[in-house]
Amino acid sequence: MINRDTLSLMKPGAYLINTARGKLVAERDLAEALRTGAIGGAALDVLSQEPPPPDHPLVGAPNCILTPHIAWTSFEARSRLLLTATSNVARFLAGAPANVVGR
Repeated sequence: MINRDTLSLMKPGAYLINTARGKLVAERDLAEALRTGAIGGAALDVLSQEPPPPDHPLVGAPNCILTPHIAWTSFEARSRLLLTATSNVARFLAGAPANVVGR
């Protein structure tokens, strides 16, 4: 979806952010766009191969931030997840389960 052609449509100062799926981005094309300054930068929480091998084209690319598929783990997100899990257990133990599948 995001390749040399679509990257060429971006403004030189634009940033690409991908938290969806790694294979949406042609990573070699993105690395080239970063090296040549065609775009301003990139931040990716997902890659086509996780963890990336040392020779991955985006490892060490200029103006590129790679996170290990944990961008969702803000304090608020983890708090909400914990609250939902404990609430589900409490409701189950009280005989009123929530989020039941297959009834």
